[in-house]
Amino acid sequence: MPKLTYFNFPGGRGEDCRIALHIAGVDFEDDRVNGPDWPARKPGSPFGNMPIYEEDGRILGQSNAILGYLGRKHGLLPEDPWEQARHVAILNHAEDLRWTIGGTFSLDAEAKQAAREKLTAGAIPQWAARAEAQLGEGPFLAGDQLSVADLKLFVVMKWIIGGGLDHIPASVFDGSPRLLAHFEAVSGHPGVQSWYAR
Repeated sequence: MPKLTYFNFPGGRGEDCRIALHIAGVDFEDDRVNGPDWPARKPGSPFGNMPIYEEDGRILGQSNAILGYLGRKHGLLPEDPWEQARHVAILNHAEDLRWTIGGTFSLDAEAKQAAREKLTAGAIPQWAARAEAQLGEGPFLAGDQLSVADLKLFVVMKWIIGGGLDHIPASVFDGSPRLLAHFEAVSGHPGVQSWYAR
C-alpha cells in the first residue's frame, strides 16, 4: 500500500497530496506525524522535510514532485506537454505564496504585523492577479477536468481564507473574483467534499 507521510493537521503541503490520492481512488496509508515526533524521523527523509510519498519500495520527497507524479499517473494533469507544464508552473506559483508568507513566522509580534499588512496590501493581491490570469473559462484550470494544480491552489487559498493567519484578512482575495470562483469550484468538487466528509 502506498504511504503518504505528513504532519497531523488538515493543511499544508501534504493536504493537497492526500486529496489527490483520495480523488484518484488510491488506498493509501495516511501517516500523520505529530510535531514532537518529527525530529527523530527527519534524518530518514529524502530532503529533510515532508511530505514523503512511498510506493513499491521507492521514496519520493517534495510536494510538487509528488503531485506531478500522482497527476501524471492518475489522470490529474493534462496529457498535452505544454498544458502539463503550465499546470506545473501553477504548482510552483502556489509554493511561492507559501514561502512569502512563511518568512513572517519567525518575526516578533510587531514586525510580523507590519510584514503581513504589507503583504496584504501588495504581494498577496499581486500573486492572486497572476494566478487569476492563468484561468481559462473554468471551472478548473483545464476546463472541466480537475488537476493537482487546482488542488494546490485550493489548499493554499484555504489556508488564508480560513482566517488562521493574523493580520492577513480572509478578504485579501476579493479583488480576484474569478480566482475565488475557482476556489469555490474546487471546494464543491465531489472528491474534495468526500475527503472532508470522512
